[in-house]
Amino acid sequence: MAACSLAAQDRLPPIPVDKQTAAQKKAILDYKDLRKTDLTGPPWTVLLRVPDLIVPSLQMRLHNQTSNNPLGAKLTEFAILIAAREWTNNFEWNAHSNLATTAGLSAGIIAAVADGRRPERMAEDEEILWDFCNELLHNKSVSDPTYARALAKFGEAGVVEAASLEGYYTYLSMVMNTARSPLAAGAKPALALFPK
Repeated sequence: MAACSLAAQDRLPPIPVDKQTAAQKKAILDYKDLRKTDLTGPPWTVLLRVPDLIVPSLQMRLHNQTSNNPLGAKLTEFAILIAAREWTNNFEWNAHSNLATTAGLSAGIIAAVADGRRPERMAEDEEILWDFCNELLHNKSVSDPTYARALAKFGEAGVVEAASLEGYYTYLSMVMNTARSPLAAGAKPALALFPK
């Protein structure tokens, strides 16, 4: 029973204000200035252990939400869900599955990704992105045919964006999985661990 409790413990909980360094306090203020909201919850409270990571990490996140993102909202959220599923990161999954629905990703595709299956009945752009992201995550590279399809559909900027999304959300998932960051109170994990 004790092992179960230990596995669920938040290894890197929020740092109390009276224990924060000057650099951490500055990072919190910089975060608030950029995001117009307080720094609360993972992954930010975990990353605060290395204050210099807060602003660059946040800038990548803010880019994902802009119209400058060449993949658009639906494909961006799809790529995020693919990475969250790969790392069984329920925090990112819970944060982005509703955003994916709002952006137009079908419930069937979201359910398939949650189950760890290749979705059926994907649109061409979704299929190309799925193949690209899965090859990158599983093979640590992208084959020439998959790269060519992604390049033809999304252009160079879209290819870089897709790879960056997988890298960024892998980074956040790895940080939170290491920290064992808990879900918000009352939230249920949507993803089961993959069999070993």
